[in-house]
Amino acid sequence: MHPRLFVTLTAPSFGPVHRAGDCHPARRRHCQHGGRHGCGLTHSGDEPLIGQPLCADCYDYPGHVLWNATAPALWKAFRDNLYHHVAARAGVGRSKVRTLVRVSAAKVTEYQKRGAIHFHAVVRLDGPDGPASPPPSWATGDLLLETVHSAATAVALPCPDSAAYSGGRLRFGTQLDAHPLTGGDSGRLTDDAVAAYVAKYTSKSVEAAGAVDRRIESLAEIRALRVTAHVRALIATAWRLGGLPELQHLRLRAWAHMLGYRGHCLTKTRAYSTTYGQLRAARADHARALAGARDLYADWDSETVTESAWRFAGTGHTPAEALIAAGIAEDLAANRQAMREEQR
Repeated sequence: MHPRLFVTLTAPSFGPVHRAGDCHPARRRHCQHGGRHGCGLTHSGDEPLIGQPLCADCYDYPGHVLWNATAPALWKAFRDNLYHHVAARAGVGRSKVRTLVRVSAAKVTEYQKRGAIHFHAVVRLDGPDGPASPPPSWATGDLLLETVHSAATAVALPCPDSAAYSGGRLRFGTQLDAHPLTGGDSGRLTDDAVAAYVAKYTSKSVEAAGAVDRRIESLAEIRALRVTAHVRALIATAWRLGGLPELQHLRLRAWAHMLGYRGHCLTKTRAYSTTYGQLRAARADHARALAGARDLYADWDSETVTESAWRFAGTGHTPAEALIAAGIAEDLAANRQAMREEQR
């Protein structure tokens, strides 16, 4: 039996936001910007206010964007750190543990309402050769559960150096969930339930947080976006930080529309299951088999030629199309001139 967990890793807090249900209790005192500490209302799950900061001036927008941008590195550090904690818990050396056990994982990325990403992952302990080999007897579900918590808590990466922001170290949030997985219906979280969760998460995008699914080209475009003030602030912060030379390696302007996150929606370790290359090859073989079967019954299609060599023919208008385009442009210019003269 290969121990496996369904794990959720969240982002830390960057400032209080409105939440579903009983929101933050209202308090008499105010923040330094004059906003109230708390809300005191009860929000339904579909209210637009969910995920919006109680005070936008108090909210750590640079920290939020930089956390999103660094999240893939945090995930890798968590996986590497998990080996170290497994070794310490089992009483074996750090270099030897990788010859005894392999940590396999598949994760999906989801955007929370506040625009921070979090990871849902299946983490499994395999033998040294992957899922085909059993793990050692000491690699139990309890060991995996304990080490996932300790490894995630211990992970910390330095915040990218910038004169515009000094935010200390980047960590996962304190809301970490880990549940054992079972193959049947035993009242615990099952493989089928996790498959349904993963399917739901992979069908969602950054638009779930109220952002956009296309790249941003200018500050003027950010001002014209039909998004909430919170999302606009996140995108604008990513754009501003992306212009700093010391943060160029994060490519924040290219990923401003993703609120700084530049990872994939779905990733997995190579040994977790079949590879994407194997899946593509299987689909190609299946398509070729279907095409061969059709050829047996499609004598009428014997004249079809498959051309696999292509060359660049050019871009732009043909001479005839260029004349038509020039005529249209002249008509448009004349119409604009006539409208200007009427307005005088």
